[in-house]
Amino acid sequence: MADKRKSCLSGKGVTKVFGFGRTRTVAVNNVDFDFKEGEVISIVGESGSGKTTLAKMLLGLISETEGDIYFQGEKRDISSHGKRKAYWQQIQAIFQDPFASFNIFNKIDSVLLDCINMRGGGRLPYEQKVEMMTEACSFVNLKFEELTNKYPFELSGGQQQRLMIARIFLLKPKILLADEPTSMIDACSRATILDYLLQLRDEVGMTPIFITHDIGLAYYVSDTVYIMEKGVFVESGSADEVILHPKQPYTQRLINDVPKIYEEWDLSTV
Repeated sequence: MADKRKSCLSGKGVTKVFGFGRTRTVAVNNVDFDFKEGEVISIVGESGSGKTTLAKMLLGLISETEGDIYFQGEKRDISSHGKRKAYWQQIQAIFQDPFASFNIFNKIDSVLLDCINMRGGGRLPYEQKVEMMTEACSFVNLKFEELTNKYPFELSGGQQQRLMIARIFLLKPKILLADEPTSMIDACSRATILDYLLQLRDEVGMTPIFITHDIGLAYYVSDTVYIMEKGVFVESGSADEVILHPKQPYTQRLINDVPKIYEEWDLSTV
């Protein structure tokens, strides 16, 4: 049965080459993809597979060497500052390191107010902005009154990760790129963060794209999984299809590398 959901982000022959001559590195090599609205997608691969380079191209932080990226069915145009800003209202990211994601000179109030202003709420009464910031913090189990006048670096790693999701709650982008969003927090907080992100998908119709090396996370959250090796998608399909019935040796190796509690662990390769 054909998927009737609209395409929100797709690419044809997307390639990224760094350097020239002997230093030339093909980080992403002629990949095609089609992400649908409301779908949960995971791009899975080891370090150096090209997944973060692809994420940066999707965000418009680096340009593609070859190929085309399409946003909501139209060829993406981010050729001017105004067009790039309009694009970034629709696509946002959560990065692996929350400590590097905030300007250390900006207080938390300023971080959240910037999000409201970016969504066109700059002229709203301040009391209404406080209500919006309180709601966003409450969504991720933080109390705005305890955060006001503080700097992000005064929070723990888990609190900073949740603050990043509060930003996304205010921005309400169409697409969220989450690059290893739970790698720096404990297992209990990890499940909570994932639940917040999936709740956002349901509440605002957002399309989350997880960039991860964790095939267990990909199976837990995803509708569709893309497996990336050396800049190429070697396998893609539904989470059940790819992870329960893998066809490629690389996918099988990623799955076999996940320790299983009920089996004796083979540490000979460590």
